[in-house]
Amino acid sequence: MSTDNDTNAMEICFGLDRATDERSLAAFLRLFSSDRLCDRLIPRLSDEEILELVDRLTGLMRRHLREDEYHRLFLGEADHHH
Repeated sequence: MSTDNDTNAMEICFGLDRATDERSLAAFLRLFSSDRLCDRLIPRLSDEEILELVDRLTGLMRRHLREDEYHRLFLGEADHHH
């Protein structure tokens, strides 16, 4: 899998097959979350757009991750106890 340093927009292609879509989404999200883009884009977002984006992303994590996965993978906690 690509690392943040070698993600390339040329890797992104949607609609061919599931495996390509998954790789493309990972590449897209890496590019989207770059400091360079975030520093330029985020100040231009409305308060509503910020909340909508956070709600959408947290909703996806809530739907598809167990609580321990969320804490380990998103929050970077080594071990989470309920």
